[in-house]
Amino acid sequence: MSLKLNPEARSILRSVQEEIRGRLLLRGSEAYLEKFRPTSSPEEILRRQVYLREAFKSLNPEVRKHIGRVRPLAFRREYLHDRILIVEPGEVEAAERLGLCDVSTNPEDGWDYELVLSTVGYGIEVELKPEAIAPELYVLPLWEGRETLKALSDIARITARESVAAHILTEVEKLRGPMERARLIENLDELVAEVEGELNEVIGERLERFSLTLTGKELLSFLSRLRAGSYEDLFSGFDEIRDEIESLVSQKEGELSQRLGVPVEIFPRDDLYPIRASPGGIEKLRRGLERDLKVELYLRSREIAAEVKPLLPALKEEIRGVYELDFLSAVMDFTSGFSFPLLHEGGTAFIGGRHLFIEDPQPVSYAIGKRPRGFHAPGAGLIGDEGVVILTGANSGGKTSLLELTAQVIILTHMGLPVPAEMAWVEPVEELFFFRRKRSSYGAGAFETALKSFVRALRGSGRKVLLIDEFEAITEPGAAVKIIGKLLEVAHGKGFRVVIVSHLGEDLRRALPFARVDGIEAKGLDGELNLIVDRQPVFGRLGRSTPELIVERLAKKARGEESEIFRRVLNAFDSG
Repeated sequence: MSLKLNPEARSILRSVQEEIRGRLLLRGSEAYLEKFRPTSSPEEILRRQVYLREAFKSLNPEVRKHIGRVRPLAFRREYLHDRILIVEPGEVEAAERLGLCDVSTNPEDGWDYELVLSTVGYGIEVELKPEAIAPELYVLPLWEGRETLKALSDIARITARESVAAHILTEVEKLRGPMERARLIENLDELVAEVEGELNEVIGERLERFSLTLTGKELLSFLSRLRAGSYEDLFSGFDEIRDEIESLVSQKEGELSQRLGVPVEIFPRDDLYPIRASPGGIEKLRRGLERDLKVELYLRSREIAAEVKPLLPALKEEIRGVYELDFLSAVMDFTSGFSFPLLHEGGTAFIGGRHLFIEDPQPVSYAIGKRPRGFHAPGAGLIGDEGVVILTGANSGGKTSLLELTAQVIILTHMGLPVPAEMAWVEPVEELFFFRRKRSSYGAGAFETALKSFVRALRGSGRKVLLIDEFEAITEPGAAVKIIGKLLEVAHGKGFRVVIVSHLGEDLRRALPFARVDGIEAKGLDGELNLIVDRQPVFGRLGRSTPELIVERLAKKARGEESEIFRRVLNAFDSG
């Protein structure tokens, strides 16, 4: 049974959820946050508290740096157009139902495909199983997710959990050779261009150093043969450099052959400088490499898939466990310094509460309804069992912030989370209403809308908490006392818990003897003429507003005639 919240209370819940969501490292972890929506069930609240207490005890901070390395493993069911499956006529329907590749009963149809798989002894023999026909669909996502597998292994080691990730990673690493070759094929043009550049640089340097030396007798004989039409001697002097260049070319082709795993002959021998690889030779080499790689990748993937496919359900659970750890880490970080509240019959109270969204807030203690045993705060003896409280006092003294803090404590308790207080006691309720003062809303329309909202909140029965911020701001003070008085009488009669911020505390105290009036007061002005306010409410005492102090501050800041007018106003307080 979920806790019902009005729009303003829901906005506080969303703020809490955003604080936790902002600490999550993985998107998939948000599913766990959804499981912690506010509930009215005391049993469920306690179950969540027990779960979190135990989880926090065993949560190792070192895990967090590995959680961020985990990514979803994207297994996709694709139709592979590079292969065909040859089957018996009676197997066609079952093969086509797999939806993985083209299917035929005619072996001759296999000529147009890079991979020919078969259940009839033609091509590569396979069984009618997805992991046999398309093992790459299982293995390649794991290869791409090696970092995730490593992170899962590290997390399992730190948390002493069982893990299949390390074994899967070992199997997937068998794909490294084919994947390295795939990278080389992808960059084949750049690789060949690099070898060309190296060859031309070495050959160019060798040619610059080359010289042909002849004696006078050798030169006369050489010229005589040329006149006779014999050109063979013209090139004979260059045989040595030609042999050297061809040797260099063969050496580089040998190195390429070793890297690519196949014989390579792509450089022509009839045009030795500058060296240029044959485009046709490169394309032929590429096609041969891709054909061989396709078969190797398939066979290696089939071997790996047979080993890892049975482990994938456990791997999925392992990843889900990391999402849970991520959620727990985020909650523990958000609630650092908080305490688990005790479930309390009769009201809500907390000691040393700190507003979630105010920087360096003053801790305050407060109670609504029955004061729990163990609630020790200044003036706590003045608290009875009042379920209706009127909070009065200084402007900007923290009254609205106290209402917000109370709502935060109640909402976090109903989520099953720790609350921002040293100690807290919270009564599980079915509904929480928070009515924030609309500073820009005045007039009959705003009054009518607010009154309808309050009356709707008072309908029915059950356990409810109403937090109301200055209802009188949208109507006349005289009418406000009558209206608020009757609304609070209804709430009191139904046993609802109410805190209402009001500047009409004196009038309401006389009209509502069952209500407690608490006050927050300004103590004076500091050296910079700022109000000194103790935001801890004084139980059972009316809190005075601060007009006198504000007038005093204005009188001290003003100059000339304005200062004199403010001082005359200030004197009116002394004479009154």
